[in-house]
Amino acid sequence: MFDLSGKTALVTGATQGIGFAIAQSLSTHGAKVFVNGASSDEKCRGASDKIKNSVPVRANLLEKEEINLLYEKTGDVDILVLNASIQYKRDWDEFTDEEFDIQLNCNLTSTYYLIKKYAPYMQKQKWGRIVTMGSVNQYNNHPELSLYGVTKAAQKKLVENWAPNLAHYGITINNVAPGAINTPRNESALNDESFNKKVVASIPAGYVGTPEDVVPAVLLLCSNEGRYITGSEIIVDGGMHL
Repeated sequence: MFDLSGKTALVTGATQGIGFAIAQSLSTHGAKVFVNGASSDEKCRGASDKIKNSVPVRANLLEKEEINLLYEKTGDVDILVLNASIQYKRDWDEFTDEEFDIQLNCNLTSTYYLIKKYAPYMQKQKWGRIVTMGSVNQYNNHPELSLYGVTKAAQKKLVENWAPNLAHYGITINNVAPGAINTPRNESALNDESFNKKVVASIPAGYVGTPEDVVPAVLLLCSNEGRYITGSEIIVDGGMHL
């Protein structure tokens, strides 16, 4: 089950947290995995060293030219997991122009260009899996993550709109929306005892998730077992969006 032998995958934002756990799982199930990060070649290599049958590929997805260079490094892939994202915590009217552009470019625009770049091969071979990573903030109105939530909601709409165009090529495209997950991005906030209690109180399941809680949903959508699921979303949040 979930045999990905012979498949090649690219996971963006895969040097830590959810992206790293996804890359590791895809590799464990037989795929060759390109481990992408933006900050440094060293960080990409460090993550890749912990994942068998993987290749580090640094690229700043804010730049369209770097997306083109990323494709030159990886070549065509069977599985595309778009996990990289950027968030700034600000009140709704306090985002700078640069912060607005960065979040929009990383969380939405790069998704558009990466799918356009990698989908043609999938269309040609009549098989492909595309998974975008959303957020519970598509549903919850977080006072400091309003713009982040907007970009993730727009990404989900892109998935819904493109699924019918890709389905007859044997390509599925879906969104996975994690809730509160204990990752390096959230570590500082969750280490605050009072904040942690407030977060846990908002989760019906009663606890903060781990990256490994998100992995099974992505693995299903990347496999043959998930072939009949497209244009859909799996929310992995312990009920936090309810």
